[in-house]
Formats: sequence, structure tokens, C-alpha cells
Amino acid sequence: MDEVPDAGRLVVGVDLGTSGVRAIAIDDSGTIVAEGRAAISATRRRDPASIWSAVTSALDMLCAALDPRRIAAIAVDGTSGTIIPTDMSGAPIGLATLYNDKAEAASVARVSAAAPEDSPARGQSSPLARMLDRASLPGLAGFLHEADWIAHRLGAPHGVSDANNALKSGYDPRAGRWPGWIAATGLDLALLPSVVEPGTPVGHVGADIATRFGFSPEARLVAGTTDGCASFLATGADTAGDGVSALGSTLTVKLLSERPVSAPAFGVYSHRLLGCFLPGGASNAGAAVLARFFTPDQLAALSTRIDPARDSGLDYYPLPSPGERFPVSDPALPPRLEPRPDDDARFLHGLLEGLARIEAEAYRRLAELGAPPVRRIFSVGGGAANPVWTALRARIIGVEVTAATHTEAAYGAARLARHGVAT
Repeated sequence: MDEVPDAGRLVVGVDLGTSGVRAIAIDDSGTIVAEGRAAISATRRRDPASIWSAVTSALDMLCAALDPRRIAAIAVDGTSGTIIPTDMSGAPIGLATLYNDKAEAASVARVSAAAPEDSPARGQSSPLARMLDRASLPGLAGFLHEADWIAHRLGAPHGVSDANNALKSGYDPRAGRWPGWIAATGLDLALLPSVVEPGTPVGHVGADIATRFGFSPEARLVAGTTDGCASFLATGADTAGDGVSALGSTLTVKLLSERPVSAPAFGVYSHRLLGCFLPGGASNAGAAVLARFFTPDQLAALSTRIDPARDSGLDYYPLPSPGERFPVSDPALPPRLEPRPDDDARFLHGLLEGLARIEAEAYRRLAELGAPPVRRIFSVGGGAANPVWTALRARIIGVEVTAATHTEAAYGAARLARHGVAT
């Protein structure tokens, strides 16, 4: 058999996004060597055949730009909670249900009655509840998450998942097993996949896949993750105390921790990742408030008039509307945007400070719940490009804050593939 060359080996991450597939190959230094993309129309996103077709197109594009024999490992990430029913051979027996599809009310109620209060399997879009909806499909042998199924198509054993994709389906990452309460919902536990840690080698590419793309038959398949966890890994965060702040329309923080953190009142739960746990939370505050008052050009111009080393003297809590979920849980918390000074630059200064204080409190809240103190922060999202906001956040939070070089989920999946061949 042709072996993967030791020199110049590459690893590949495949991201199953909401509107398409992206594949990225990186070398041992983390440099992107090649990429491939393929779109999936919204009307075809539930069709497993269309997902697989997009994967093959993305890999064809990637392999055309490199020697595919150099690829040592592949990992796949997918949208958390997208489920595919399969038969005994792993072939789909129906369309996928997407991460944001609503389950039938009766199934949601059965999960709510059985699941612990802190279980991520609860809710209207529960993957577990959607499995209950389809548990009587003729020929059903099991359910796979979409990343599991694509990995199987590439050659991984049938019926294997990872702890991140399995979390919202009810998997307990602390105990490392499917919990017994799932049986109380009426679902046969035999329909659930076996679960391994993300980054675990699970097999090699299939002989047909090696021939199809020109891979070495020794190329490994590595257990993947969700798109959200893959995006976290893409930043370079890899040590307990590393945080990632997403500065989008809302503010989301994630923090790598040695211990699991769960706080349903704040919407906080933990993924298992790289031998650690990944708790996080999302505030209702964020850049959407800035966009209400300023255009992008105005934000850029006004930011140049702000000294991030000085305090504005304003005390804002910039919510878009009443209600906050994290770092405080108060559905009636009012926005605090007064007084508004005549100087727009000072007003923006106060808004940015308010958001930075919320971010600081978010990391403190995670630490209070059992995570380590944040030691450095990687920034992603549109706000990461504002150097004044970055400097201001570093002053208020008191740690190093840098914009992440890479944010693509496919890049994070490639890092996970590299972890699999390094262990």
C-alpha cells in the first residue's frame, strides 16, 4: 500500500456549513495549502445526497491544488444537531432534520419530562426530540449526526459519533456515556451511535475513497466536532484559560476549562474538547447596539478620536431591548444608554466600554461557576477588526486580547485532524 509521505504531510478539515461545504488543507506549521468550496441550496440542505455531493465537489477542488497522497488525516465538522436516520448499512432512509428544525410538541414534552434541568437536549429544536419524531421509520437502524455520516461515507465505521455532536442529543460528556434517562423518553438506546472524544482516530479512508480522490489508503479519519467548536479551535486556543470572544451582533464568549461548567439559568453548558471542557455563554448585548446609532464608516472615524487608555466616565449597559441572559440572567433588565453626551465619539467610547465590561463580567461569571480565570482572549467577528475596541477591552479585562488569524470552522477541523495523527 502507498503510505502517507512523512515529509510535507497535510491534514484536512471539512466543514458542513448551513449553505455549503468548505475543505481546507494545512501543513504542520498551520499554513493553508489548499481550499475547496461547494454550495448547497437551501432547498437541498436536508438531502443527504446533496450534502455528500457538495463534499465530493469541495474535495475535488482541494485535491486539484495539491498531491492528495500527502493527506495524512481528515476530520469533519457539522452543524450541531443535524440528524440523519439510517439503515443497518448506514444508508439514509429519509431527509436530515436540521439543527434549527422544531420537534413535535409531544416529543419535546417527553424529553423535558425525562431530562435533567441542565441537559442541552431540552428545547423545541432538541435533536433527541426529533429522533423521537422519527423513531418508527420503516427500516430504521440508527441515527447519525451529519458529520458522523459524512465521515462514514469517507470510510469511518458506521455508528460512530463524537462527544460534541452528541451533546445536544443527550450524551453526558462528564460520565462519557449515553445516560439512562434517555430510555424514559421511549427512545431505544440502540438507535444512538457509539461516542468517542473529538480528535480520536476512528479508521482509515475507504478503498473506494482512496481511489476516487487519490488519497493514500493509510490516510486516517479522525472523529470530528460541531461547527461552533471547530471555529473555536481555528483561533489557536488550546490551553485551559484560553478564551474566544465573538464580537458580532451579540457577544458570545467561550473558555477552555479543566472542569465542566453547567448553569442552565445562564444558558451555560460544556462541550468536551482536547481533554478539557468548553463552557460558554451569550449576552444579548453586542454590536447590534452600535449599528443602531452609527454606520460602519462613522464607527471607524469616531474610533480614531477615542483614547482607549482613558475612561469615558459613562456607565452603559448597551442592550438592544429589555432582557439579558448572560452574564446576568434577568428577562426584564432594561438597557442603560443614558445620559447621551453631545460628542458622538464620547458616546461611542461609553458604548464600547459598556460592552467590554459585560465581556469582563462574562469571563468572571464562568470562573465563578468553576472555569479557570481567562488568561488570554482571541477575538472573532466584525468587532475584532477595531483596534481601539481591542485595546479598550484589554485594559478593562486585564489580559492579552488579539484578533484571531483564522476563524474558519474547516481550519479548526483541520487542526483537530492534526491532533488525531499527533496522538
